[in-house]
Amino acid sequence: MDLVKRFFKFVVPSIVSMWIFSLYTMVDGVFVSRGVGEVALRAVNLSMPFTSFIFMVGILLATGTSTVISIALGQGDLERARGYFNQNLAVTGAASLLLTVLVLLNLDTVARFLGATPDTLVYVKEYVGTIAVFAVFFTVSYNLEVQVKANGTPHISTVGVISCALMNVALDALFVLVFHWGVWGAAFATGLAQVTSTAVFTGYFLTHRRRLRFQPFRWELSAYRRILPLGLSEGLNELSSGLVIFLFNHVILRVIGENGLTPYTIISYVNTLVLMTMTGIAQGIQPLVSFHLGAKERSVCHRLLRYGITLALTLSVVFFFLVEIGDGAIVGFFLEHESPMFSYSISALGLYAFSFLPMGLNVVTAAFFTAVERPAFALSISFGRSLVLMAASLLTLSVLFGDTGIWLSTLCSELLCLLLTAVCALAYRRSFKRCAESKPT
Repeated sequence: MDLVKRFFKFVVPSIVSMWIFSLYTMVDGVFVSRGVGEVALRAVNLSMPFTSFIFMVGILLATGTSTVISIALGQGDLERARGYFNQNLAVTGAASLLLTVLVLLNLDTVARFLGATPDTLVYVKEYVGTIAVFAVFFTVSYNLEVQVKANGTPHISTVGVISCALMNVALDALFVLVFHWGVWGAAFATGLAQVTSTAVFTGYFLTHRRRLRFQPFRWELSAYRRILPLGLSEGLNELSSGLVIFLFNHVILRVIGENGLTPYTIISYVNTLVLMTMTGIAQGIQPLVSFHLGAKERSVCHRLLRYGITLALTLSVVFFFLVEIGDGAIVGFFLEHESPMFSYSISALGLYAFSFLPMGLNVVTAAFFTAVERPAFALSISFGRSLVLMAASLLTLSVLFGDTGIWLSTLCSELLCLLLTAVCALAYRRSFKRCAESKPT
């Protein structure tokens, strides 16, 4: 199959899966805002770092495992690939159950740590406590979705995510608008949706046993010396997303006040859609790049990187102009036009949208370094753009320029990270050329 066709065969379903995930989380916010109110919407935003932490656990284990599985498949070592697959599901499930127990035993402390105010404390506890019960389904579903792509059938991931999204939207409408279960109902709907996607992926692996399959395995925990560094980049990217929301929430409460959480909640949903698009491109090329790395076809890996960067830059520009043109309509999904925060939210979203332009280049390049087993480069870029540089930009610009600095801090962070990405790319190119020159002719 032509490489461009294979690229789109893997990337398009991955992007669609991420879009659906982003859209159904946005729908969650719409239902809560319309069905409960702006205070409840702020509470959901305060709870988002915890949801990010759950996904981080899944991503940390799934991404690295997907890489070593794809390399093993490229080398023709099917049994080792199956061993990695089954062992990781067991480790993921155990880690998730431990997380559930710890959170439920310390729910009030967790809610206050997330920044819950007297007005939002009850809502935050309802949301976090309910999501914690379903943590194992969040992490296992994500792992199975990623391994479906490594198994060579990326379209199945789209089927699973669509089923999850449809279930979440339907149950949100039922639980929040019909049964009036409020924030608890929204969280319950999200948890049951993850159960649905887990069931879809489990059914696939039970009925398609040619490559990866459920079977007994031999423990090889030493594999995590490879898996964890490889997954650390993407895992920290997700964790940092939650930490940044946490940091934004606290800076906004200090600089603007509690009302400032409303526009940031809307911005978070839009930013998630854009970031998940770039993540979709990254996850789409990762198994392909790792497969060709295992097959010793390094030039093909570089072509896939070029395709990924080109698509990411194109979509970044499209998203920027869509937000700038349709910012009023986007805010209108969440707030009534009469809301005192409506106009301010439009202004804040317009400023924040500039950060979308350089985002894709950083995300896709970091994923490429993960796929070619250069975790140090991947970690430097991901950790830089999503936490270190972001925190430094937010804290500095909020002091210098107040609320305007808050909304421009992500752009500053992405541009600084772009310089770091260029340094890593140059270092990789030099090391690759040295290796090529040292090979005997």
